[in-house]
Amino acid sequence: MEKIKILLAEDEPFLARIVKESLESRGFEVMHVDNGTKALSLFGDYKPDVCVFDVTMPEMDGFSLTKDIRKINSEVPIIFLTARSLTEDVVNGFEIGGNDYLKKPFSMEELIVRINSLLRLPLKNSQHHHDGLKCTVGEYYFNSVTQDLSKENKVVKLSFRESSLLKLLIENKNDVLSRKIALELLWGVDNFFNARSMDVFITKLRKHLKDDPGIQIVNIRGIGYKLITD
Repeated sequence: MEKIKILLAEDEPFLARIVKESLESRGFEVMHVDNGTKALSLFGDYKPDVCVFDVTMPEMDGFSLTKDIRKINSEVPIIFLTARSLTEDVVNGFEIGGNDYLKKPFSMEELIVRINSLLRLPLKNSQHHHDGLKCTVGEYYFNSVTQDLSKENKVVKLSFRESSLLKLLIENKNDVLSRKIALELLWGVDNFFNARSMDVFITKLRKHLKDDPGIQIVNIRGIGYKLITD
């Protein structure tokens, strides 16, 4: 069985060594670089399964690196490591294509949980069942395997997280999808940073579905979200 490959971009030598050795001891393969420019140059040949990027790095920071990577790969999961805690920084990280966010200092166990969570396809819910492949939502056609959302001749390629969240909403169509359940299924942990991430992805899904006025994703304050279709 091939090892899961992780591209680690972190300019703090001590932290990088701890992260690399800890992940390798758990069976991961880790390629470490100390700046964003090196990470970008290696990305295409290395083909990582997961990226772990420090936000503040020399030459190219983690956010700029992510923007460039998203131009060539929209699906690889990206986790940010950062000492920043301002809400706008968190939201910006998710809006440019990040999938998760760990605030320093963090435990290695938490990082491993986040990596495993991103590598799973947690697209199951006990309340409703679909074929897990293809379904319609309003005037759209959704394929959860290829992560395509199409309407007439327009096809949008969803990210892993967008596709996962949309499938949960569809499985709970016209019922409330619990915010807590969605966070635990898709992000692994129900906390502030992940809740902000989910809000960003809900906004993205609303934009993707805006051409059908019969579709709404309603925020049920303090409880969750409801996908409503005609």
